[in-house]
Amino acid sequence: MLFDSTALLIVVAALLIDALIGDPDWLWKRMAHPVVLIGALIGRLDRALNRDAWSERRRKLAGVLAVLVLVVLAGGVGILLQAPLRQAWGGWIAVAALAATLIAQRSLYQHVAAVRAAFGVSGLDGAREKVALIVGRDPQSLDEAGVCRAAIESSAENFSDGVVAPVFWLALLGLPGLLIYKAINTADSMIGHLNPTYRSFGWAAARLDDLVNLVPARLSGLLIAAVAPVVRGSIGRAFAVMRRDARKHRSPNAGWPEAAMAGALGVALAGPRTYGGELTDDPFLNAGARAAATPADIGRATRVLIAACAVQFLIYAALWLVL
Repeated sequence: MLFDSTALLIVVAALLIDALIGDPDWLWKRMAHPVVLIGALIGRLDRALNRDAWSERRRKLAGVLAVLVLVVLAGGVGILLQAPLRQAWGGWIAVAALAATLIAQRSLYQHVAAVRAAFGVSGLDGAREKVALIVGRDPQSLDEAGVCRAAIESSAENFSDGVVAPVFWLALLGLPGLLIYKAINTADSMIGHLNPTYRSFGWAAARLDDLVNLVPARLSGLLIAAVAPVVRGSIGRAFAVMRRDARKHRSPNAGWPEAAMAGALGVALAGPRTYGGELTDDPFLNAGARAAATPADIGRATRVLIAACAVQFLIYAALWLVL
């Protein structure tokens, strides 16, 4: 059996907890968020093992060692936390509560919705400030349409990385699987870059992140395409755009949810953008569609996000009931 009933119950409960509560600020002001702890460990490994004086080959091997340490520690912590809790009466609730801290349904919605709200409160400058919290590109280089596209693209990509993938690995491997995934994904965001500092050291983190997101990214695209009618989009059109354009994206995974979102909304996403002062000539996803995205399109994207999260919840709930 691929999933067991207790694991699915934990998934269902974790999704509910995250949707209703999210990441309470009062809690994380008093203690470190798990991702912050993971990031601190990655920073230590970076400082200890990523030496400028070393050859590229040695730095690549050091990066492999760093990722191995991360995976072993994350999996070990997950086992130590999950094993006693699942044996205790009602312990599955505690496991679900822990897991919910690493799922980003509510926080993703809030961050994307904040970009749209900022347009009405403080105009383009305010929207640039909000979108800078969720994208890596230079916000000052973005006009209104660019900010809107960036927010929509982030909603799609982070739906995969922050919602579907963590839940998939939680369902498959329990809390250890979830923690391992978050460790890999955080490492990729911190050191999985192609600049001289991390081209070799971050190679293992970037490649492993591609691997663990391979299935979830495609599931994310399917979920987004499936709910296209909530914004008067076409399931067939969203699916066709995803199949045609997903591989045009620089990432082997991000293109799937982004292309599906582009097809669902009837807008063109991606395209040329500026990172670190350098313009990248990336192709558009859903080229030929309207490229001038608007704040209203961000609102439509958040509706797609809510609907896709709801469908994911129903799928796991149905699997739990069947098993």
